[in-house]
Amino acid sequence: MKRIIKKVYLNVIDYVISNRLFLSYVFLSFISTLIIRYATIGYVFSLVSMTIDMAFILILGSFAYILKPQNQFKYLFILMFIYYFTTTSNSIYYTFYTNFASLSLITALSQTGEVADSVFNKLRLLDFVYIPMYLLFYYIHTRLKKSTYYNYLAHVEKGLKNMLITCGVGVILLLFAVAQFNKADYSRLSKQWNREYNVKRFGILMYQANDIVQSLIPKFNTLFGYDKALKEYNDYYALNQKEASTNSYTDMFKGKNLIFIHMESVQGILFDLEFNGKEVVPSTHRLAKEGMYFSNFNPQISVGTSSDTEFTLNTSLMPVLSGTVAVSYYNREYITMEKLLKAQDYYTFSMHGNKASMWNREKLHKSFGYDRFYSEKDFTFKDDQVVGLGISDHDFFQQIQAYLEEIEATHEHYMGTIITLSNHSPFNDLDKYGDYSLTVPVRRYNANKGIYETVNDSFLEGTELGNYLHSAHYADSALGEFFDYVRNSDYFNNTVFILYGDHEAKISRSQYEKYFNHDYQTGITYTKGDSNFKEYDTFSYDLDKSTPLIIWTKDSNLQSKINKEITYPMGMYDVLPTIGNMVGFSSPYALGSDIFTTKNNNIVIFPNGNVLTDKVYYNNNSEEYRVLKNGATISEDYITNIKDYAEKRLSVSNSIILYDLIKKNPIDTNKGDSNE
Repeated sequence: MKRIIKKVYLNVIDYVISNRLFLSYVFLSFISTLIIRYATIGYVFSLVSMTIDMAFILILGSFAYILKPQNQFKYLFILMFIYYFTTTSNSIYYTFYTNFASLSLITALSQTGEVADSVFNKLRLLDFVYIPMYLLFYYIHTRLKKSTYYNYLAHVEKGLKNMLITCGVGVILLLFAVAQFNKADYSRLSKQWNREYNVKRFGILMYQANDIVQSLIPKFNTLFGYDKALKEYNDYYALNQKEASTNSYTDMFKGKNLIFIHMESVQGILFDLEFNGKEVVPSTHRLAKEGMYFSNFNPQISVGTSSDTEFTLNTSLMPVLSGTVAVSYYNREYITMEKLLKAQDYYTFSMHGNKASMWNREKLHKSFGYDRFYSEKDFTFKDDQVVGLGISDHDFFQQIQAYLEEIEATHEHYMGTIITLSNHSPFNDLDKYGDYSLTVPVRRYNANKGIYETVNDSFLEGTELGNYLHSAHYADSALGEFFDYVRNSDYFNNTVFILYGDHEAKISRSQYEKYFNHDYQTGITYTKGDSNFKEYDTFSYDLDKSTPLIIWTKDSNLQSKINKEITYPMGMYDVLPTIGNMVGFSSPYALGSDIFTTKNNNIVIFPNGNVLTDKVYYNNNSEEYRVLKNGATISEDYITNIKDYAEKRLSVSNSIILYDLIKKNPIDTNKGDSNE
């Protein structure tokens, strides 16, 4: 036994001495895969994902052995560069978008030039921890190069044997991991619509390899998947053709002009906040009280953020699962709100104070069917009138007044979209946001003096959340000034305004948790372990991403009919069917529903597979759910059904976009089936 142990020991020592470079590559690469999971999803130790990452590292690295020892470093160095580029880019991307990067998103990265400040404002030291390890590998190589290591290997290394053994070990590890997969895992890999789950379950390297495959397949859509997608599309619309239905809101806005106001990063939770007796968004809140306020309204965005909102609102389809419609699929055929209204002789326009190239809007809006797009070049402003990414909302709303009056004077019916800008992250123009104060004066007992005294609690000032509240208040005041103009104007008497928050502000959960656990009376911010600590979990965080949807008009008679709060769960894809019923148009391809027909039976799906109903919020990543309705009993069949509901619609929507099915195979609305 002693001889056996000694022999094994000597073999291990010999292996380590003879494979110092390769083992350094394996160790540093594997540590990077652990760090990326910790830096993003916070889920490090998963047997399957760790095994798959190690398998990829071994299999790809094994081919170094067939090279001469002097060239092995070059090969492994290139491999590590790929790994570190993958981990670093995904870490930074996740920090900003709370998602993982994709090959198909490279074309969308040109848009980040407009929000570079936002990206750099959110960077963490952890996002760059991979780079020193890359440099460490180079340092190890230089030390080995100065020794006799490479000359020694040239005489003793059996390259082909080492390659076969190492690759074989990697294959065995991979097969072991694959044996742990279930049927749902294969579906998740092929659809790639829950990137966070895929990284958690399969590891960063398989995620990235799979993403490359899934990103390239659509480029060969005539060869891969078209027939299957077409059948799924045909079957879906054969079973889901919506029959025209009427309710108390049908044709209520028939013949009315429509102006949509896209409120950048405005979340519904802002309505509940005030400091020193002053609301954060008093103007928006007032519009909600005067009009119809949908308090359970949910954007359905993916990596395209604002552009995803524009697409989903105008088409009632979901964002594409890989890449963005705005950049990669803007030239497909879509049935949009603009086109449906143009068929009723409406003039259509859009306005935004940013560059026309941002999110490819110049081409995207033309594809939607807008007759005219007013962009940055249509507005006059100086540097001191810039807030955030472009012209301030105050100046923007003032300058569009003349354009709006001209449009109303020359067109009997019109529909337009006004996209605000100032409340876009990184929320750092504090000197331009006005004098709204988040500092709260409170009475506290001073034990040293034995008296109560007034102190100013500036807990929020200087934080990203605090800056967002300043920014939101500024944007709200600009919106309030615009609606003061609308109220006092001779125009807009036949106009209905639809205001919506496009997406959440992308403030981290930890910042909200600190805010909700801050006691202004004592100045203490409670942390985990404190008896007064209130956990702000991922369910609460996701649900608070809801944004306001408001329908408002200065027509007092019409206002009295719509003045109410609607609490049904509603998604962005429900806007077209709901407004369409009120105005008198519809799209046979709409995936959403008229909220006044479905009411509390409505189901909201999200691009990552999460689902919201009036009873439950289901998290597809954790496969857990929160019951929202007191006393509701949720069965496994209920969860299975809403998951199936989401998956079918996500898949059909994705197929429509990738394969341009509306153009190639328009459905026959008379038969309720698709043309072959």
